[in-house]
Amino acid sequence: MEKQIQWGIIGVGDVCERKSGPAFQKVPGSDLLAVMRRNGEKARDFADRHGVPKWYDDGQALINDPGINAIYIATPPDSHAHYTRLAAVAGKPVYVEKPMARTYAECLEMIQVCEKHQVPLFVAYYRRALPNFLKIKELLEDQAIGQVRLVDIKLFKPLHQDWQGNPMDETNWRLTPEISGGGHFYDLASHQLDFLDFVLGPVVEAQGIAANQAGMYPAEDLVTGHFRFASGVIGQGMWCFTTGVTSRIEQTRIVGDGGEISFAYFGDPTVNLRRDGHPDEVFTFTYPPHIQQPLIQSIVATLQGVGSCPSTGESGVRTNWVMEMLVYGGVR
Repeated sequence: MEKQIQWGIIGVGDVCERKSGPAFQKVPGSDLLAVMRRNGEKARDFADRHGVPKWYDDGQALINDPGINAIYIATPPDSHAHYTRLAAVAGKPVYVEKPMARTYAECLEMIQVCEKHQVPLFVAYYRRALPNFLKIKELLEDQAIGQVRLVDIKLFKPLHQDWQGNPMDETNWRLTPEISGGGHFYDLASHQLDFLDFVLGPVVEAQGIAANQAGMYPAEDLVTGHFRFASGVIGQGMWCFTTGVTSRIEQTRIVGDGGEISFAYFGDPTVNLRRDGHPDEVFTFTYPPHIQQPLIQSIVATLQGVGSCPSTGESGVRTNWVMEMLVYGGVR
């Protein structure tokens, strides 16, 4: 087991600026040794601003750096499998951004190559380590709402909003399925579906309808679906990214035979509990400054042999399978 985890990051874009990058320098036993972007000037700029000793414009060169013993892949999904393969062959553990890859098949390839070269594979579904989501897990394990019956997800967002970026901008890779795997559904719903896998177990059946109603970009802009967990819990969801502003909503409800838990995945960390025969309860939390830090801390602990990370390739691949069933009607 490694005593000090020396990270190299491939793809230091927006996510790395605050959500993840600085956390590698703040977790005990962890340090950020080098960063890479194909644009060397941008890589050097990130390194200078964040106090990172080295920068590269080539991913293989970073992976080959003898001082680096773990790789974080923060590129768009179309290169996740490629860089995972290179890191695994070099014998270096991999932490990869979500969604894990563009397709279920690519996810399986990533798992197989990491198993072959005996390196661990982690996926950036960081909600599995955040306190508000751990509270939801605790409530469910304590049967605060009795036996869970169903899950209902609603995520409606307006078309022309800053969060979405310019849908006509060719650099908006999230809206190009050849790069991202799908549209905003793959980017946002992956977090939702992964967390439900974490607290309710694997989904074993899923079917959906996906459409591109507005025609503003190549990817689907509306998805609706139903899914069944191995436990028997039934889920349903509707995701639309072209509503009016007044229709905006983001809420998930987990309903049991004795109450319900409602919460948002994005923004508001409040957890609401309603139980039959009890006053409503509201649990408030504050997100950490670097939202991936708790998960990164669990990865470092795992690599040091003193902990266990809750988000791995084995869990991440299941989320890709569900999304593929809902959007494409089967495995691609």
